[in-house]
This record gives sequence, C-alpha cells and structure tokens, in this order.
Amino acid sequence: MKKPSPNVSPVTDRHNRPIRDLRVSVTDRCNMRCTYCMPAAVFDKDHAFLPHQDLLTYEEITRLVRVFAGQGTRKIRFTGGEPLIRRELQRLIGMVAAVPGIEDIALTTNGVLLPQHAASLRDAGLRRVTISLDALDETLFQAINGRGISVQKVLDGIAAATDAGFESIKINMVVQRGINESQVLPMAEYFLRHGHTLRFIEYMDVGNTNGWAMDRVVPAQEILLLLRQQFSLTEVPRHHHSDVARRFQQTDGPGEIGLITSVTQPFCGACSRARISSKGELFTCLFAQHGTDLRALIRSGLSDERIEQAIQGVWSRRSDQYSVERTTQEANQAKVEMSYIGG
Repeated sequence: MKKPSPNVSPVTDRHNRPIRDLRVSVTDRCNMRCTYCMPAAVFDKDHAFLPHQDLLTYEEITRLVRVFAGQGTRKIRFTGGEPLIRRELQRLIGMVAAVPGIEDIALTTNGVLLPQHAASLRDAGLRRVTISLDALDETLFQAINGRGISVQKVLDGIAAATDAGFESIKINMVVQRGINESQVLPMAEYFLRHGHTLRFIEYMDVGNTNGWAMDRVVPAQEILLLLRQQFSLTEVPRHHHSDVARRFQQTDGPGEIGLITSVTQPFCGACSRARISSKGELFTCLFAQHGTDLRALIRSGLSDERIEQAIQGVWSRRSDQYSVERTTQEANQAKVEMSYIGG
C-alpha cells in the first residue's frame, strides 16, 4: 500500500536551498579508529562516549523524521559512528520506512557487521548502503582503521549486502596523499570488475582531531587523470542536482566511479542536507561549529508544530558555505567531530 503524502510546508535557506536530505547519527561509537575520523590517540579507552540515555530513542528519531518529511525531506541516511553497533537498527528502519513522504532510506557503514544484519535491514525497508573501505592492501588498511581489522571483513560485508539484494551498493574511499593514494588503481580495478560503484573522496577537514592539512589532499582531478590512464570513463549526469558526486561510467565494462570534491570543487550551492547528531542536535553543515538541541525540545513536551517551527527558524537563517570559504580566515574554526554527525 502506498503511503499517503504528508502536508508539506517547505522551507528554504538564505541561498534558496531546501531540506531534501536528512542524515541521522544513531551512535557516536565505532568499532574502528580510522585516522581521518576517530583517531585512536584521541578516541581511546578513556574517551567519554555518550551514555545510552543521552541518545535519541528510535521513537524520537521517527518523530523528527515525520516532522522533516512535512517540510519536504524525502531521503534519510543513517550514520554514526558505526550505526550497526546500535541494537535492533532494523526496527528503526521499519519505523522510518512507514513515515509518509519518505522515499529513500540509506545507511553508511564500515561493513564489518553487515553479514549479521544485511538481510533483516533489507527486509525492514533499507534500500541503499554505502560501505567505507580505504585500501585493499592488508597492512595499510589495518593501519588506517586503527583496530587491525582485515580487508576481508569488509569484503564479506559487501558480499552480504549484494546477497541481500540492496538496490544500490557504493564503496567510499577517502584518499590521503602519503597514506593510501597508491590504492586508487587497485581499488578501481577490483570494484569496477565486480560491477560496484566506487567513490573517491577528497580528504576533508571535518572536526579538529584528524590532523588535516591541504598538502595531504589528493585533488579529484588528479585522481581522474590517473584513472583514465587505465580505464575508459565517460562522465554521466548526476541523478539529482544536489547529489555530491561527479559520476563516471566505465564504457567497456560494468561499474561506476564517483568523485566527491568538497575541497577543490565545492558543491555548497546545491547542498540540501541537514544532519542530526546522535544526541539530537540539528546541524546545517558538516563543518558546523554549533548545533540546535532538538532532543531538549522533544523531551520538554513540545508539539510537532512547535518543533517544526524551531527547525524552520534554524534552516531559514542558514547561510553555510564552508567549503567555498575554507581558505578564508573565518573558515579556520572549531568544528563538530564527524563521529558525532556522520559523513
């Protein structure tokens, strides 16, 4: 049965950008310590993660999704930390899948726990999954993930997602100069041969703990030139103008390449993504300094209408263009950590 459409009260920001996509972090914990996200030296055994009672409940997340759907949000992506650490995530997927107006539900994961959960997530209504993998070389990957987790664990997760029949499976690789740029061609050869979509992401200065420096960024154009030495690639249109990746189809085989160019070719002008942290803060940019506490509004007993008004107030004042402004003095600011609001 088709879900009824909600009564929509769309809101746009100061650059006329709507809230089309909502990314929800369900936990700040992770079973990896990737150097560009949760470096082990910072997120060690003494790090204070959020207690369970501070996390949004599944019912609270679903309520917020319903409010956002009433403002035109159509796509939901669940992130972390590592979202599959959160128990019974398939229950949340099923609850959100039933919200009128929600057309697409996706998940970003490191893939390690997918063999146990892929089938139930698919049955609950999850349609797309994005899996992070930064190298095929075993020694290098174990060093990057900071926990000695093997490449095979992630490949097993990709296989489980394939077997579960997801409509879309994408693999994300964050490319860092001096770290893993040697893996660009091996990764492309492997995943194009298997017919998957592989996306190369420019190393970004998310948060304040990953030691980001501009000279460690491998520009997407450099990656593309390298790929074209070995593969015949044709650029194809984005599915939607707000999609972040430039897309390239292999002309003589299966598979697709994507380039996410936040540093060298910013796409802020079409950004329609809002983010909710695992403790219920609304962020209007991946590189934001501060969020708005929606959890407090929910737990204070406010009506959906009042919460909607609060969200509209935040979004209508939004003017974020951090990636465009990255090189200015004003852009050199403290930022929320990626592990709190996802990618």
